[in-house]
This record gives sequence, C-alpha cells and structure tokens, in this order.
Amino acid sequence: MILQSLFTNPEFFIIWLLAIVIAITVHEFSHAFASYRLGDHTAKDLGRLTLNPLSHLDPIGSLMLVIVGFGWGKPVPFNPMYLKVRRWGPSIVSLAGPASNILSVVFFGLILKLLYANNLIGSDNLLTLFLVAVIQINLILALFNLIPIPPLDGSKLLYGLISDKYMNLKLMLERNGSFFLIALIVLDMLLPVSILGSLFGGLTNFVLRVFT
Repeated sequence: MILQSLFTNPEFFIIWLLAIVIAITVHEFSHAFASYRLGDHTAKDLGRLTLNPLSHLDPIGSLMLVIVGFGWGKPVPFNPMYLKVRRWGPSIVSLAGPASNILSVVFFGLILKLLYANNLIGSDNLLTLFLVAVIQINLILALFNLIPIPPLDGSKLLYGLISDKYMNLKLMLERNGSFFLIALIVLDMLLPVSILGSLFGGLTNFVLRVFT
C-alpha cells in the first residue's frame, strides 16, 4: 500500500516514512521512559532512553508498516524485578507505548483541526498530508500493539490480568507468540477482506473526521 507510492507519488512515500519514524520513535522511547521512572535502568543502560530513531527502528517491523500498513519497533528490554510496581509494572511499561501514540494522535489532530478551522491549509497541502499520515500511523501502531499476542504490548496487559496459576498459559504464549502473530498477519492477508485493515481503516477514518 505505502510501498506502491514510492513510484507513483514519491512525496507521499517520504511523508509516510517520516511519519513512521516519528511514531515508532515516540512509542519505543515511552517504553524506556516508563521503565526508567518505575526504577529499572535496563533500557537506559542499553541506550534506549533516547529520541534517536536509529535506536528504536526494527527493520522487519518498519518494513511491515510500509508493505501491509501495520508493524512494530525494536522491543525495549526491561527487568520486571527492578520495577517499583511488581504486578502491574510490566503492564504500565508496555501500555506506555500505545498511550504515547494515542496522545500523539490527539496532539497532531488538534493542530490539524486548528489549521483547518482557520483556513491555513487545504486538503492537498503537504503539511496536511504529513499531519494525516502521522495521525494514521500513530493510531495504527497503537491499535496493532494492543493485540494481546507476544511480543506485542497487549500481551503484557493480558499477563497482568491472568492469575499466576495459569503460568503455563503465559509460558506457552511467550514461546509461540511470534508464530501466532505471523499466522494472524498471513491469514488476514489471505482473507478476501482484511479484518485488521477494515478495523484499523474504519477507526482511522472516524478519527480523521473528528479532526477535520
């Protein structure tokens, strides 16, 4: 989808690449910041407490965003044993990423709405395209990462909700999560109508209508 624009509309492709870099960088930095604030210095010691995109971009996850429209950044490591909040600490750290993307949607959405309301930009303006791209990518990144399958952020929230007596289930998900995730993406791509695409597309269209 985005990749096709490389040949048909290079400006659009560059704008989307920039939006992807911004969204992933903010997302992964927020994980590192949350873990640091909760007492774990692992991410900081590994150079992840930074807004340098090169520290956060995952080649495969970024490529997936370009090709199929949803993906991920390089996972931020943290040690749950160092977190001040033991049970919910991992969930807080994990949800910090999607939460930062939602806040970015609101921030850039309000800028878009303000510029539109004062007739400072048009629908085909490059700034408009950039703001729309940033809103869409941030929203998609947040929604995709909330899927409760490891290694996505939603899995840590699921772990917090599951009792320790179901530890075998947690271990099974942790071992096979990547396989489940790839299977989900492949299955969705093979369906006549993409369920994830329809869901994410519907929500992004709704959000854009709110801010335009």
